[in-house]
Formats: sequence, C-alpha cells, structure tokens
Amino acid sequence: MIGLVFKELWGRKRRLAGSLIAVFLGVTFLTGTLVLGDTLAASIGGYFSRAYGDTDVSIRNSTTVSDEPWGARGQIDASVLERVQKVNGVANAEPFIQGSGQLLAKDGTTIQSRGPRTAGNWLNDPKLNPYRLAEGRAPRAPDEVVINKMFADEGKLKVGDRTAVLTPDRVPVTVVGISRFGDEDAFGETSFTAFNLEGAQKYVARTSDRVTGVWIRAADGVSQDALAARITPVLAPGTEAVTGEAQVEEGIDLVESGFLRVFRIVLGAFGGVALLVAAFSIHNTFAITMAQRTRESALLRALGAGRRQVVTIVGFEALVVGAAATLAGLAGGYGFAALLRRLFTQFKIGIAMEGLTVATSSILIAVPVGMVVTLVAALGPALRASRVPPLAALREVAAESSRPTDTRVIVGGVLAAVAVGTVVLGAVNEQMAMAAAGAVLTVVAMVVLGPVVARPVAALTGGPAARLRGVSGRLARDNAGRSPARTAGAATALMIGVGVVTLLTVFIGSLRASLEDGVAGSFTGPIVVDSGSNETAGFSTALAGEAAKLPQIGGVAGIGDGNMRVDGRTASVRVADPSALGRVLALDVTQGSLSDPGTFAVSKKVADDRGWRAGSSVGVQFADGARQTLTVGAVYENADLTGDYLVPRTVWDAHTRQPLDVMAFVTLKPGASAADARQALTALAVRYGAPEVESRDEFVSRQTEDMNGFIAVVYGMLVLAIVIALLGIANTLSLSVHERTRELGLLRAVGATRPQIRSMIRWESVIVALFGTAGGLGLGLFLGWGLGTAIGNPFAPQPVQVTVIALVGAVAGALAAIRPARRAARLPILSAIAV
Repeated sequence: MIGLVFKELWGRKRRLAGSLIAVFLGVTFLTGTLVLGDTLAASIGGYFSRAYGDTDVSIRNSTTVSDEPWGARGQIDASVLERVQKVNGVANAEPFIQGSGQLLAKDGTTIQSRGPRTAGNWLNDPKLNPYRLAEGRAPRAPDEVVINKMFADEGKLKVGDRTAVLTPDRVPVTVVGISRFGDEDAFGETSFTAFNLEGAQKYVARTSDRVTGVWIRAADGVSQDALAARITPVLAPGTEAVTGEAQVEEGIDLVESGFLRVFRIVLGAFGGVALLVAAFSIHNTFAITMAQRTRESALLRALGAGRRQVVTIVGFEALVVGAAATLAGLAGGYGFAALLRRLFTQFKIGIAMEGLTVATSSILIAVPVGMVVTLVAALGPALRASRVPPLAALREVAAESSRPTDTRVIVGGVLAAVAVGTVVLGAVNEQMAMAAAGAVLTVVAMVVLGPVVARPVAALTGGPAARLRGVSGRLARDNAGRSPARTAGAATALMIGVGVVTLLTVFIGSLRASLEDGVAGSFTGPIVVDSGSNETAGFSTALAGEAAKLPQIGGVAGIGDGNMRVDGRTASVRVADPSALGRVLALDVTQGSLSDPGTFAVSKKVADDRGWRAGSSVGVQFADGARQTLTVGAVYENADLTGDYLVPRTVWDAHTRQPLDVMAFVTLKPGASAADARQALTALAVRYGAPEVESRDEFVSRQTEDMNGFIAVVYGMLVLAIVIALLGIANTLSLSVHERTRELGLLRAVGATRPQIRSMIRWESVIVALFGTAGGLGLGLFLGWGLGTAIGNPFAPQPVQVTVIALVGAVAGALAAIRPARRAARLPILSAIAV
C-alpha cells in the first residue's frame, strides 16, 4: 500500500506541486511570524535582564498607577539611603533618580524616539550601572551629562558639544561622555541623559531630599531574597524592597501581557489567514485529482480494497505532501522572519531586534499545524473517493456533481441569515464580541454557499467575456459554471485574502474618520502644538502661557497626560486647566460646569458605567502614594481629545515635579492670520524643543502616522495570502486542462486556434478571480462596517483603495492563467484526441 502511495505521488508530482507550494507558503508565513515573536520576546528579555545592572535589591515607591512597563513611580524619601547602608549584607547602595528628560539635537530640536525620553543620575558603581562609557568620562559638574550613543548619533552630538535637556525647563549642558547599554547603543530606543547626582537632584528630582529609588548590591554570600528581607524592616510605609530578579520578571511580564501579546495575536491571525487560504487550495487540488481518479478508485474497490484502505491511501498522500512542504516551510519561515525583522527595523516597529531566536514551542506549533491543515483539507476528497462504487471503473470521465445539494442550500442560507443578523446586532448595540462572532459565521456561510452561487455568478461575470470575445468567452463562462464546487473552492481562497485586505482598509479608514470626526466635533480652531505620539514626550506648561500673550492668539489651552488610580483602578488621565480648555474645545458638558480651574471632570461613558454624576465623590491615588477625594464637577460627552478623566492642573502639579503638556489647542483672534500665528508659535516653540505647530488636518494625520509602518508590513503579509490563493487558481486551471485534454483536442480539431484556446483559459481564470475578488470586497466592506461600528467608528469605505483592490484581483486572475493557458494551447491535436 505504501509503495502504491509513492508511485501515485511520483506519477502526479506536477499536479501536486501546487499543494506543496500552498502548504510551504502557509507554513513559511506561520513560522516566520512565530519566530519573529520569539525574537522580539528574547530581545525584550535581554534588555530587561540588563536594565538594572547587577542590582540585587532596589527600593522604590510601592504605589503602582500604570500597567505599562515604563509607568513612572513616585519619589521616595532620600533618607532611606543612610538607613539601608547600615543593613548587614549591603556591599554598596546608590540613590537612583529618573524622570522626564528630552535631549536636544545639535540643531536645537528634540531628538525623536519611540522609547521613553528620560534623564537621571550616573551611577558610579559599575556593577549597579547598566550603562558603560564608550567615550569621554562621567559627569562631575551639575551641567555635565553623559548621553547614550544612539541619540548622540541621531542628534549629531559628540563629546565636548554644548546642547540642552528639557526637564521640562531648558537646561544648558555639556556632553562629557557617550554611553552604551551593554553592547547596544541604547536600551531599546530609550533616551537616557545622565547628570551627576547634584545635577539630577537639581533639574530632574527638583529637590535634594527625594529620589526615585535606591539600588543595592549585596555582599558576597548574601542572596537577593535574604537581603530584601533584611532591608524591609528599615523602610518607611509606602516603600518596598524588590529583588533584581523579581524586577526583571515584572518588566518582562508587563511587556508580554501587553504589547507583545497583541503583537503575537495580530501576526498569528495573519499567519492563520495564510494557512486557511492554503487549505482551500489543497482541498481543491485533492478534490480535482480524486475526481480525475474515479476509475482508479473504483478499480481498487473492484480488486478488494475497502473504503478504509482508499481513505488511508489518500490520507497518506496528504501526510507526505504536508510533511515535505512543512519541513521546507520551517526553513522558509526562518528566512521570512529575517525579512520581517528587517522590515520592522526599517519602519521602526517594536524595539530593535538582534539576530533571530527560534523557540521549541514555535516548531511544535508550526509542524503539527502544517500537517493537520493538509490532512483535514484532503479528508473530504478522501471520503468521497472511498464511496466510489466498483462499477464506476467502467466510466471514462471524472464523476463530479454539477449542482449543489438541497442540504447545502438550506444550511448555507440559515448560516448566512444568522451570521448577518449577529453582525448587525453587534454593530447596532456596539458589542464587539458579538460582531466578531458574526464575522466568523459570515466567512463560514460564504464558504458553504460558494458552490450554490458559483454558477449564476459565473454567468453574470462571464457575460461581458461572452459578448466581447465570442466563442472563447462563451466557453470560458460555461467552463467556470460547469463545476460549481471546483470554481467556488478556487474563488473562496482568493475571497478570504481579498476580504481581509478590504476589511483592514475599511477599518483603517474608519479609524482615521473617527479621529477626524472627534477633532472636528471638539476643536474648531486652526492650530495645534503637538509633541508627538511618544508617551513620555511633552513640553513645559509655560509654553501655553507664553503663547497666550502673542497678538494673534485668542485662546490657548495645554493638555498633559499621566496615570493615577481612580476609584481603585489604574487609569490614564488628561491634565489641564478645565476653564481654559472649555474655551477652546466643545466638550458638550451635560452636567456641571468647567468654569472653575479646579474642576475634576469625567466623560459621560465613565459616569454612566460607575453611576457618578456632578457632585459625586471619587477617591484617587497619585504616583507618589498620596490619596485624595475629588468631587466630580462636570460630566462631558465629547471625550475624543480629553479621554475619560480630566484632572485639574492645580491638583496634578502638587504631586509631580515635572509638569508637562503633550499638546496645546490654539484659537485665533478675529481677523488674525493663521499663517502669521503659526509662524509666531513656531518661533516661540524653539525654546521648548520645537514641538510641531500643525494645522488641524495635519494633527489628525499625525495621530495615525505611527501605524503606517505596521500597516504597510501587514499589507505585505496579506499580499502573500493572496498570492497563495492565485497559485490555487492556477493549479485548479492546470488540473482542469489535464482533465479536459480530449475536449481541448476536439476544439482544436474543429478549428479552434491556439490564441482562442489561450483566451478561453485566461477568461476562465479572470471569471474565477472576479468571483473571489467581488466576494472578498463584499465580505470586507460588510465586516469592516460591522466591526468598525461595534467600536464606535464611522463607516469609511475608502473607494479609491477598494477600486484598486478590485482591479488587482482581475489582473492577477489573468496572470494566474498564463502557464495553464500556454500549456493548453500547446497540446498536440492527435495526441489529445487519443487520450
């Protein structure tokens, strides 16, 4: 039996090449995304394992107000250092100060980075300090700094240069040293500017009696846990001793449960799309080959083979194909991961990654998935082959149903009705989970109904070909409708790929439209001063006050952001003067008033969820550990620019040493020129690190520009899924050409020319491609509407991009037919008739 399997495979090696390629590309896609996730996780682990040098124990504020790995903690009393130094087992302890610090480049602009922009003190103990000097020396005076090499290069700075650091006040400094983070130029893309202790106390901590923490090195023979236990009794309430190992694990866990988890899910989802598309191509290939082997299966049955043996033969063929393609896909996946890493580095997505890491778990996922997908895709054709009666051996042609069963029509119709209803209900009620479940059902329904609609759709899309291309066009239309299941199988693979591309296009358009609507609905002014999307960026709150004095400016309100605990939960908040904000933004206040600068306000959504109203008391806790009860002074509807919580600047600044604004909204005096105002604001902003002075439209575009790189990579990965689908169409046509050898020979015998045969095959491919493309466009537009509406975004179908997708689908269909059409046209007439 095994010998028969390998003989069959060798005899049909060209026909199975399409399946091999489909599985190979699918496994390559999946393996590449898994390896990239492994590499990113290993890089993050490597960074965090070195982030604290050889620190054994650190003392820090015990209050957490953020779930982000860079979430700041409040300062602690510096007197703890003296007490800790006296603890038995402490070899050395140094105070550690860290806060906001944005280094300015040689030209005076802020050096842009994706990572946090920080400043602090240079640790003198080389075992505690994760940085090492690559050039120059350590800082000795308060206005001397060491900067990391990545940002020295970005800012075109070298030892001896004069520049400034925004803390947020502008601090003139001299670069006396350039550091590296171990063997790297920076910790990820974190900018760290190191003063000496005096400079950090003066410019970052803003006091000599507070520090961010204390880093401690244990004496020989003292474990981290033992030292932490000895230190804990000398700590003041609100502080804690954490071992170095625990701190590293905490940082890695925060990244893995946040950014890395989303990253893996997104990449894994697209890997799944590629494999799903490959599965349809595999299924179609096996379905056609098994239909063509009707006589062979019947002869096996006539010679005594049981149904189980026939299934085993086909199943073993699928396993051989799956194993060969999967092993090749593992190697291809490694190369694909290297390509993705380069693209992610080029587009500055995630953090810098060195080398490639392959986890055992990735191999254990990719190999079984590739094998199982192949086996499951071939299971249906195998079962059909096992049911072939021995008398079918007398037939000359493949036996394949030309019309769908009533069961398929009924089941597909019910599924479609339920799926559409679920998506609509989820969208109307803004329930994302329901809409997502409906989306999955919709895809299933389209797969089930594919053969039902294949014949009428082929007749419709093939109509122009029949009119324009005469006999060739009519034959192409009839051939596409001859085997609905076969046509639907090839088209469905393309439909899924095009559908996901269209869905992503609509979703991105909806996100941008939501931002535009949010800004337009809240802010009618012409200018925004914007520090960018970096979560630790910002500029001094003094900029808004200076801007208000310009003759062109009618009103200006700065907004900062931060984290705190609200009613016991961590929350991101906006910080501003509510009265000034109310004069430049239309927040649609539904309760209370923003006229008081000390007003604490919340969005209507949060107020409804928590049962709050104007006058409600809310307990909050700040990063420094201080607790306070705030009274809700206003409830507002438009939360697009202010978020769910608006904390008054007067309250917030009492708990931070470095108040920052991340943006400022500007309105003009009547008759003032927007161009003159932008010019004046741009000149003013130079002293504050030159944040961008943008028009409202530019501000909206900037909010999504950080997504562009990732979107480009995602589109590239989805193109691969479409390529797999097109290979499936080409393979289906090739198998059909082989099956119709006698038919093609007869056409040539009665006068059909080679160009007419090529034209017929090409148009058949275009009809199938248009079927898949049209279905994918409809699927993507519908699900884009449903999922986007479910999260509150407006529907933005992006007509230009959708038109391009449709044209690409049609052209790709023609390209997929090149080889099958050429092969069909070259068939010798007499040999073809004699088959």
